Amino acid sequence: MATTLATAFPERRMDIHKNARTTPHSRMLMVQRLASGWTADAVAAAQGVTVRTVRKWRDRFAAAGQDGLADRSSRPLRSPARLTPQEEEQILALRRQRMTGPAIARQLARPVSTVGVVLRRHGLGRLAALDPRPPAIRYQRERPGELIHIDTKKLGRIARPSHRVTGNRRDSVEGIGWEHLHVAIDDASRLAYTELLPDDRKDSATGFLSRALAWFARYGVTVERVMTDNGSAYRSHDFRRAIDAAGLRHLRTRPYTPRTNGKAERFIQSSLREWAYAQSYQSSDERNAAMHPWIARYNHARPHSALNGKPPISRIAKDNLLGNDS
Repeated sequence: MATTLATAFPERRMDIHKNARTTPHSRMLMVQRLASGWTADAVAAAQGVTVRTVRKWRDRFAAAGQDGLADRSSRPLRSPARLTPQEEEQILALRRQRMTGPAIARQLARPVSTVGVVLRRHGLGRLAALDPRPPAIRYQRERPGELIHIDTKKLGRIARPSHRVTGNRRDSVEGIGWEHLHVAIDDASRLAYTELLPDDRKDSATGFLSRALAWFARYGVTVERVMTDNGSAYRSHDFRRAIDAAGLRHLRTRPYTPRTNGKAERFIQSSLREWAYAQSYQSSDERNAAMHPWIARYNHARPHSALNGKPPISRIAKDNLLGNDS
């Protein structure tokens, strides 16, 4: 049975160069036209290639059949300049001693580019690759109120829909200012309280702390510890006095280690994705008004993966459900 274009390459996946003049299918068409009596000149003219190209694919098909019409690897048969495995191991051994690429190149009298190629090939292009990642230490407090995570996120004020929602950089709005999302999330239940405030200074941070504690108390949650980062507002005397007045223990994250306060960071990302940047708002007031329904859904209805698909309110004792999210 004659080979057709539909059956020549039924399941072969190929990455054809975007500027390629021929494909395995068009090469098979050359072979079929030659077999039906076309001359090489006629095939070349019909398919916009040279006669030499037509004869090349004719000969490859004659030698290897359909496989001869596939693209061949561009890798050279020999690479005499490539380092031997032993020479590459010398480079890797020095890398394991935490030497930089240029230092290795000087010691072994090799080009820096060669050393770089070897290091990248073996996944050691960065010194950090030598350090094993610390195991993820996941924890969750047993009781609501044992630990509350507090953090802030700066949001650009909205005068009109900007490039974040339109996708067009020409829609950027410059100089309108910022407002700050303050969040407090309970470690055990993920119950969350949020406010949008003009800034993240000590007065705003201290006021937010007091209101957050009162809000959690309405659910029967007595806060014992508060975790924040090392921002100036949280290191201020006013914030310290508010912590002491409430009888709380203040925990601060390690410098340059935001994952320590990861539950707040993760909640902020959910807030941005599902509320702040979820749709095109016409103004900051419109976005702010949408925050309250969203946080109510988050606390009372939205399934949480860390809570076996249940909402945060499910971790609060039923006889404590006296408040609401307004």
